[in-house]
Amino acid sequence: MNQENTVLCAASAYEEKFYLNEKFAALPDRIKDELKILAVLYTQKVGGILTMEFEPDGKLIFRTEAAEADFSYDEIGSVLEIKKIQTDHRELLEALEMYYKVFFLGEAYED
Repeated sequence: MNQENTVLCAASAYEEKFYLNEKFAALPDRIKDELKILAVLYTQKVGGILTMEFEPDGKLIFRTEAAEADFSYDEIGSVLEIKKIQTDHRELLEALEMYYKVFFLGEAYED
């Protein structure tokens, strides 16, 4: 059985828009705001589209893409910026993974 990833949020430099999956509307506003800031700042710095997704096992991943004709997209900068986000916001990202595992996958809470 092939399970698909669940999109948490996405931001696009092309459309200058941010999307938060309505399944995550119960997240505190502070968390939603922080996700928006992270995603929008990423697309402003690097360009392209950033999508944050949960894999079927609950791991949060970053997926990026750029239009073929987008010569301003910084591929190396993209990798560096994602690593910086993962380092600087490790606690937030780990908490989001735990939230997903408990409320969406039905796993027991681990402290």
